[in-house]
Amino acid sequence: MLLTRISTGEYPPDNKLPSEKELSEQFDVSRPIVREALERLRKEGLIYSRQGSGSFVRMRTEQRSLGFPPVETIADIQRCYEFRLTIEPEAAYYAALRRNEAAIRAIAQVVDLLSTATDQQRHREDADFAFHLAIADASNNHYYSSAMQALRSHIAVGMKLHGLALMGPGRGLEKVLGEHREIYEAIRDGDAEVARQRMRQHLEGSRNRLFEDRVLDLSL
Repeated sequence: MLLTRISTGEYPPDNKLPSEKELSEQFDVSRPIVREALERLRKEGLIYSRQGSGSFVRMRTEQRSLGFPPVETIADIQRCYEFRLTIEPEAAYYAALRRNEAAIRAIAQVVDLLSTATDQQRHREDADFAFHLAIADASNNHYYSSAMQALRSHIAVGMKLHGLALMGPGRGLEKVLGEHREIYEAIRDGDAEVARQRMRQHLEGSRNRLFEDRVLDLSL
């Protein structure tokens, strides 16, 4: 997804984007779809055009101030889950409503990575985060994607610990892979309410597995 590549710095500020033809081939979509995506990014101020030269990524100075306090305590990990529960189920809901072939393909590719890692009895935090980010991108609302990018390092802490909790004879990795697949299938099938519900259940399940069903009292 173009927004993801811009957000992660794969397409750095002031660098020229690939041509419409190249983007069409990379994402396996038609050139009108690429043109529409570029126009949307242009209107949102993420890219700009130079006559006769193509499209370029705009330097977004406001992104420098976007951020959250660092994770310093176990309670902060729980707070991160709490916040994710307010945005990610909704992102999944809108992803199911607005998904296109490229978005579905991007999520499916990450599910394949997670499946391979599970077969190898590994937990890949990078693929896990990519799954959640791909869903935010599929919502076609850059605020969800930007929030996820700003939370990347915070989410990574919880994912790392959750991955460690999944290791062992309890087939935890297989269960979590199944949860990811069910979310993907609901989005693929356009079932927004089910996508929202499954994302919520997945995040609550991850939190509960990590904290062994003992939720901290955050009022203290």
